[in-house]
Amino acid sequence: MRDQLLQKAESKNQLWIVIFIYLSIFINSYVFFTSPFEFYFGYLIYIVLLPVFMFRYQFNRSLVFIFLTLLVTGIFNIVLGNNTVALFVKVFAGLVMAYFFYYYVILEFEYNIEQLFKWYLLGSYIVCVIGLIQFISFQIGFTPGYDYSWVLNKGGVVRGGNFGIRVNSVFTEPTYLASTVSAAFFVAVYNLFRRENYYLSKFQSLLIIVVFILSFSSLGQTGVFLTFIFLAVNFGLARYIIILVPAAIVLFNVLYTNVSDFRERYDGLTTLFSGGDFRLGKTHGSSYILYNNYHVATENFKTNFLFGGGIGSHPVAFEKYSLAKGMKVYGFNLNSADANSMLLRLISETGIFGTGLFLFIVFKCYVRRNSHYDTSHWLISNAILVMIMLNLFRQGHYFLNGFPFFVILYYFNWKSYHLYLDTGRTLYEQTMEDRGIVVKEGEDESSAGHAEEAVAKV
Repeated sequence: MRDQLLQKAESKNQLWIVIFIYLSIFINSYVFFTSPFEFYFGYLIYIVLLPVFMFRYQFNRSLVFIFLTLLVTGIFNIVLGNNTVALFVKVFAGLVMAYFFYYYVILEFEYNIEQLFKWYLLGSYIVCVIGLIQFISFQIGFTPGYDYSWVLNKGGVVRGGNFGIRVNSVFTEPTYLASTVSAAFFVAVYNLFRRENYYLSKFQSLLIIVVFILSFSSLGQTGVFLTFIFLAVNFGLARYIIILVPAAIVLFNVLYTNVSDFRERYDGLTTLFSGGDFRLGKTHGSSYILYNNYHVATENFKTNFLFGGGIGSHPVAFEKYSLAKGMKVYGFNLNSADANSMLLRLISETGIFGTGLFLFIVFKCYVRRNSHYDTSHWLISNAILVMIMLNLFRQGHYFLNGFPFFVILYYFNWKSYHLYLDTGRTLYEQTMEDRGIVVKEGEDESSAGHAEEAVAKV
């Protein structure tokens, strides 16, 4: 009886930990204060749970080495005048907390990569249900159903698209919806095309796809292309090239013809990167902001190519090299903090060291489908890779919407796959076996299993 009560208490604790972890990923549209920095809801979860995890687990030496290197080079750049103390501390502290927090999450659930990913898929489905409610509410004129400013104090209704609204659900912008749900979109497309039901039913998969498209996000449209490319790579590029190329051409033409925002952004980027001039009222503002940050990042890289200007330093480089300094029109200095792209920000702030390390992890830890091994490692890897690529292209915030969680999950998914190839056991199964627990198919022996039951009941 006592053991059952302890197990029930542990299950409830695990349930709350799971809820808090995924709230830190999906809810970043509520800010407690904005000065001296924006304090998101997710930061509160870091502060509450990180000390608990640090008490239970040891530091990861690789993470310690990486952040010590960034700390030393950051201080050096402050001395040189390439960065300020305030900018460095604000970003570096958040970055360290986020990566260690999500690393400890992996440990807390005994490297159960598949379960952690399934919980992410459940969260994605929930926010897409909210997104569908938002879309329907807008069409019938029910304001509280589509304008969530009464509960979320950052962001709001984003008008546009073909139906008057661009769905953003609980996110501040449709772009954040697209980038965060992109891995679930990959799984949903796989389920429909391959007639599978990996954790998501056909209805759930279809709903995620519909809401993803209703965001009318240009980043989401890029995610559609990447999804089909990665599926083709895994199921035989030569075999699917006949379908993929015509489908990609048709999809591009449909978007270019019918979605004005996509057409204007595309035209703006091709004009600017081919050497054309910016024309106020003609060139799309977002295209110019991205191009301007590209210019700033490359110029800063030329003078600080090895370690960059230091974490958080892109606004300082922006003041030096921005092409928009003489413009009096508001908006062209937006995204000066995050470079409008994580790849550009890495180049600007971390140079060869940070950019090279990140790209090494992306390419080294990729898991391609192997028809001889019926595991979900390849599916998780490719789904997360879509998300990583979209963030590299367009999102410059290092740790918003739990991005470090997916980078770490991507890495340990690769480790688990190679352990499975060598031993026939996943990293989770090996961990549980070392603890004297034999994991059998269909049994929930771990604390993650008990938490899953609790989540299912909710």
